[in-house]
Amino acid sequence: MDALVLLIPLLPFLASIAVGLGILSGVLDGETKESWTAAIVLWGMSMSCLLSMTLLGADFIGVNKGAVHLGFWFASDRLKIPVNFITTGLNVRMAALFSLLIAIVCRFSVNYMHRETGFHRFFFTLGLFCSAMLLLVLSGNTVGTFAGWEIAGLCSYFLIGYAYDRPVATHNAARVFVTNRVGDTAFILGIGLGYIWAESVNWLKLNALAEQLTFGEATGIALCFTVAALVKSAQLPFSSWLARAMEGPTPSSAVFYGAVMVHAGVFLILLTHPIIEKTAFVMILLSAAGILTACYGFYAGLTQTDIKSSLTFAVTAQLGLMFFECGMGWWQLAEWHLGTHAVVRCAQFLTAPSLLHNLKGVPVAPFHSRLSEQPWAYTASLHRFWLEPIIDWALVKPVGRLGQDLAYFDDFIVDKSLGSPASAINAISSLALMEEQNLGARLDNDSDEFAQGSGFAGKLTAWFAALSHWFEERFVLRGIGKDTLHYGRRLGYAANRFEQLILRPRYLVLFVFITFLVAF
Repeated sequence: MDALVLLIPLLPFLASIAVGLGILSGVLDGETKESWTAAIVLWGMSMSCLLSMTLLGADFIGVNKGAVHLGFWFASDRLKIPVNFITTGLNVRMAALFSLLIAIVCRFSVNYMHRETGFHRFFFTLGLFCSAMLLLVLSGNTVGTFAGWEIAGLCSYFLIGYAYDRPVATHNAARVFVTNRVGDTAFILGIGLGYIWAESVNWLKLNALAEQLTFGEATGIALCFTVAALVKSAQLPFSSWLARAMEGPTPSSAVFYGAVMVHAGVFLILLTHPIIEKTAFVMILLSAAGILTACYGFYAGLTQTDIKSSLTFAVTAQLGLMFFECGMGWWQLAEWHLGTHAVVRCAQFLTAPSLLHNLKGVPVAPFHSRLSEQPWAYTASLHRFWLEPIIDWALVKPVGRLGQDLAYFDDFIVDKSLGSPASAINAISSLALMEEQNLGARLDNDSDEFAQGSGFAGKLTAWFAALSHWFEERFVLRGIGKDTLHYGRRLGYAANRFEQLILRPRYLVLFVFITFLVAF
């Protein structure tokens, strides 16, 4: 039964590839071919859901072995990245739940997206997303989980910007994409630290070695995965991206931000809980971020005037409670909360377009009078506590100003010092030649008294200018002299030896993740 796990993410992927090839070849185009596209993707998702349910049933009766290994995707020295899957426990339960919800949303989308521009593109992205999420929850190693994590984020970007002719949609898609890269950086760093300290990228082995990790090592790994989870599940201070993601079609909002993808952060915390339990700091961080996000989602949602925005902040609040439960060590409660919340939110998002019709004549419940009489509370809620302006002021604008300063330094200092890339005869190839033109001196004219100078200072200046001219002509302008080639060849040999040294797997992995650590 364990071998079925390979087909679960593979079938939606093949369906998506078939639709993609049909779009590129022109076979799947227009309203007349909508039924073909829908049938291909719905068949792939339905079969994947059926196999997930079968694997879950086999897990309940104790047939599954727990893991299946299919080979190695990459192997070098001691760094081995396997192609393996987990076939029992939390992973299988989440795969069954997510595949069922995605299949329901896919069936709903057949009628909802009928005659919409981009119908085929929507189903291609939905099939790819289904494959990515099932790979994320079933993969037995950190690299496979990260691959699903990234592809799911890319699909989210595509569907937020589904109406790419609208500037608001494309801007929001770009903003969400950039924000989630913060979590991706933390995830990559967590993979690297896990390999360096536990010498494994296997989830089961990494969790089994949790007791052997020191407090600092466990804290480093847990903190990286926690930051990745906080970003993915829109926890403070990263909560603002979720409201921007509502620009996509209603089915994509249901499957991405109501039922499936937004819960990936909680799943990651549940998956790594043996490591997280070893560090009180990360547990406190989870609790604090969760309860603050729950309060933020509740109060910001009170003044929302459209249904999808109200649901967005309700999702944010419930996710905050899940993180709080994880921080308190209530792992089983958090898992049950995740499952029930995914089902309820999926139904609410799918029925959002008809909610006003269904609630016609139902009076709105009155709000608490004591809070409703506070103007400051209403203003803060209406502006969503100014979370995005604060982040822009603290992070985005300083980074933008730094980029402008670096561009100015490059344009007006570096380029003028090194010269513009033109021919050696017409270009200002050095700072000395540029100053010569600015001053009007003719250093190549022997009759010019300014160029010749007088006294000891003049002779010293002339000697230094001649030396600089010799160096520039021999090494900069010509660039092909014998000495230049000789020293360049020696420098190249030294660079090759250094490259061979740092490309050893252990040093390469360490160097890459130290770079991400500095950037983070």
